[in-house]
Formats: sequence, structure tokens, C-alpha cells
Amino acid sequence: MYDHRGMGYSSDSDKAPSMSQYAEDAAALMSALVHERMHVYGAFMGSSISQQLAIDHPDQVQKLILDSNTYSLLIPETKVLHSIIETVGGNTSEPQGLRNEAQANLEWNGSYDGLSGINTDVMLVVGTEDVLTPDELSLQITGQINGSWFIQFKGLPHTGYHQAPVQYGQNALNFLAMNQSPV
Repeated sequence: MYDHRGMGYSSDSDKAPSMSQYAEDAAALMSALVHERMHVYGAFMGSSISQQLAIDHPDQVQKLILDSNTYSLLIPETKVLHSIIETVGGNTSEPQGLRNEAQANLEWNGSYDGLSGINTDVMLVVGTEDVLTPDELSLQITGQINGSWFIQFKGLPHTGYHQAPVQYGQNALNFLAMNQSPV
């Protein structure tokens, strides 16, 4: 697990933040760790970055788990999320790294057009009570990615792994151990 540029213990640069830049950073980290391919688990914003990583660097992603997903902030289903991110991005009392993440989200054109080009096994995970990235978005993404799985956790909110870490973890391990794609 790593921090995005400008967050936690990661350094930052004067480059404008973008989803593509965050995906490039993840690809560079994989290379620096001397891994040609890795399993990738992205939650919330990490899901968006992971989608971009799989689109831009398909050979580096072995299996992909996307948790609490959207493919764009510019669609009606993400109205609540868009409003929250816009507020964070404009709030100077928030840390600069968080405002940069908000900026990257707001400027991202989304991944929808590139999703059908993802050719690895993908599992999309969402709680049925997620109001920020509703389960219908994960279902739409599933429909675009050949070989993808759609898993719902009943009654759990956005990033439900906080409330059901064992179930989410076991689900992820089962998927990673599996050697089959959905029909």
C-alpha cells in the first residue's frame, strides 16, 4: 500500500495532479519494486487510478480489484460525490495533497471509453448502501470489462471494508486464488 504523491509520506512535485499522473506513479513504483506484474486493489479514488493504470499499463496488472467505483464524476449517479469533492478542492483549510486529489478527480475525463480494453480478470466490489458510488456504477463497469466479476455486500456503505474487513479480505483472497473467469 502506498501514498499518492503529496499524501502521507510521499513527496510532491510542481506538476499538476492528474489521474494519469497517479497511474504513472503506481506503474513506476511497480517497476522500482522490480515487479513486472502485480495484483492491484483500488478503493474509491484508488479504484479510478487503478482503472487508469490498467488502461495505460495493461501488462503490469495481473488481476484487478475495484472497490467503491466510478468511471467519472461527470455523470448523474455521482452528483453527491462530485459536490463533496468540489467542496474539498475549494477549501483552503484542507491539506494541499487532499485538494490536489480533488483537483485530479474534477479534471479527470473518466475511464468509460477505455474500460472495454481491459483484458485481465477484474472484480468490482460495492456495498448496496453506497450513496457516493452506487452499485449501478460498478454494474455498468462490469458490463464494459470482459471477464469481470460483480460482488455486492448487502447493507454496507461506501468503502464497506472498514465495517467488514474479514469478509472483504476473504473475498479478495478467493478472487486472487481463482483460476477462472466468469462465463
